[in-house]
Amino acid sequence: MKKSPTHILMPLGLPLAVPLLFLAAWTWLAGLVANDIILPPLAQVMEILGKPGEGLISMGSLGLNLAVSLVRVLTGYLLAVVIAVPLGIAMGYYASIFKMLNTFLGLFRPIPPLAWVPLVLAWFGVASLATVFDVEPGPAYVFLNNLKFSMVFIIFIGAFYPVLTSSIHGVRSVRTTLVDSARVLGASRYDIFRKVLLPAAAPSIVTGMRIGLGVAWMCLVSAEMLPGSLSGVGYLITHAYTVARTDIVVAGMIGIGAVGALLDLAFRLVEDRRFAWQRLER
Repeated sequence: MKKSPTHILMPLGLPLAVPLLFLAAWTWLAGLVANDIILPPLAQVMEILGKPGEGLISMGSLGLNLAVSLVRVLTGYLLAVVIAVPLGIAMGYYASIFKMLNTFLGLFRPIPPLAWVPLVLAWFGVASLATVFDVEPGPAYVFLNNLKFSMVFIIFIGAFYPVLTSSIHGVRSVRTTLVDSARVLGASRYDIFRKVLLPAAAPSIVTGMRIGLGVAWMCLVSAEMLPGSLSGVGYLITHAYTVARTDIVVAGMIGIGAVGALLDLAFRLVEDRRFAWQRLER
């Protein structure tokens, strides 16, 4: 049966309906308010987004600051994944490790990443990787100096607990019959981890990594407001606000949202390709 044009266009139009309505409302409200500081016009913000390589208020371009922020986020996030995934698997599989660490780690889980700021500043100050490796001034120094321990720690804390919790849940939710069957068939502990636990727990672990990356990206602006920050989209937004450049603030927010959405999309594509068997189970 041949589909009508309405049935073909409907799936394409629905996802665009709300964004188009939002942009129309933005344009109408900006004209009504007529104050660029309170609500900058859409065209003004789009002009900044359309030239991501152009310098802004002597702080570099939007694209460059987004790139610096992305490196910071990925550094803190990857550090969280490297620690949280193995720890979560161990806590999920070994009851003794779970009992030993769960209460202790649970004490810190409700603490918002921002609450760590005073301690982080006292511990690390403005130290960076450039400080540790004693790098001479140059391109390498500029890059490593942007990776300040205080910022990386805030991002790390934001990503750590979602990844840890999902890893524990993924391993503990594996059916014991699968593990027992593997043991009966002579599988070693290493084989059980590699061929039973990890494949069965992988969807939950990947979901936790996806959530953790989103939280890490949300912690970015807070991390880049710390002393010693001289770049990054969070710092750009903060500095733009002090000079009443709301259009740059909005453009920076849109940039953060766009990069975060692309990272989330990458995870969803991995989930759809690698774990399609989950939908078949349902």
